Amino acid sequence: MNTTVHFVLDIPCVWSYFAFARLQRALVRFRAEGGQAEVAFAPYQLSPDATVEGELKIEVLRRSFGDGTADAVVGITAKAADEGLEFRHDRAIFSNTFEAHRLIAVAAGQGRAEEMVERLFRAHHTDELNIADADTLKKLAAEAGVQWSDEGAEETRAELDRVRVSGVRGVPVLQVGERPALTGAQTEAALLTMLRADG
Repeated sequence: MNTTVHFVLDIPCVWSYFAFARLQRALVRFRAEGGQAEVAFAPYQLSPDATVEGELKIEVLRRSFGDGTADAVVGITAKAADEGLEFRHDRAIFSNTFEAHRLIAVAAGQGRAEEMVERLFRAHHTDELNIADADTLKKLAAEAGVQWSDEGAEETRAELDRVRVSGVRGVPVLQVGERPALTGAQTEAALLTMLRADG
């Protein structure tokens, strides 16, 4: 039986990245046990009005955390390190993620969605790249083994609408089959239990 994990995410969301990293580790264990699973990614935009040019992410964080921004950055960077991830914030760009989500859908059609999502997360959170920039996205696609395509914009808009209408108001959200959805960055153990229960 092939288990499908439905994963709603947005690339700038640190909790989505944590959930993805933990799911990847859980999948390695699950697949080593003989389990079969694939991940179906669905798009969500934390800030659909963000521009393609974007702005420094630190400025976005200052609007949320004010005087506590520096402490918040130190805290989340430490949490990332605990996950084996490297976060950089000084020159990170917060920009519109529509094209990144469209590219994930293109990658999914080529069986490379997990690779594409990982590369996009790392591009934003570690490499401080603008993931709305077309040339940047083309390079990232090549690095993830994805053949570039300009198609899928209409389908991506429809999927964003579907997710919004379904009631999702934050990410990450993970669900297997008809089981209750898990929200937030669940532990690796919880995700492995979810996989085993369906597998």
